[in-house]
Amino acid sequence: MENTKPLRIKVIAGSTRAGRFSDQAAVWIAEEIKKQDGVVVEVLDLLDYPMPFFNEPVSPSYKQEPYKNEAVARFTLKIQEGDAFVLVTPEYNHGTSGVLKNALDWVYPEWNNKAVAFVSYGSVGGARAVEQLRLNAIELQMAPIRTSVHIPGEQYFPVIMGGANAQELFASLAQKAEAMITQLLWWAGALKNARS
Repeated sequence: MENTKPLRIKVIAGSTRAGRFSDQAAVWIAEEIKKQDGVVVEVLDLLDYPMPFFNEPVSPSYKQEPYKNEAVARFTLKIQEGDAFVLVTPEYNHGTSGVLKNALDWVYPEWNNKAVAFVSYGSVGGARAVEQLRLNAIELQMAPIRTSVHIPGEQYFPVIMGGANAQELFASLAQKAEAMITQLLWWAGALKNARS
């Protein structure tokens, strides 16, 4: 039986540094997703979830009760609510940010059997960070979709360093975003039906 409830999509802004770009990119992709029927979209800004470095003696895949850290508990509940995710990631040293990797590491069953897409930026469009995140997603029993939005440095540097118009940049990415969103929502719906 097909599930007719709206798909709950969580967009995660994966950088917390000063002058970051991920917050702008997260709001943009969330607005693009909202253009689709049957979705409820929420941006999760990791600045609002100041989680310590993962240091628990028990892995999230084996925990019997929620972790006691308040930010971790709030973040875990948001992940549990989600049917699919978009991770917005910078590329640092050929990988994702430490804060985003840490956020992934604090949660396990709440990620399982859900689709995930990626918006990345940096050298070669952040593609190496996305490759790393695809491996992490598979270990978390997620379904990483093929199509991503990659934003090369020469396109976003003028926005964060020179005050260029971010909306012009995002408008140029609309077609790529639409292709990614189409795949994400198909997988999100299929997996939601399977979970129910």
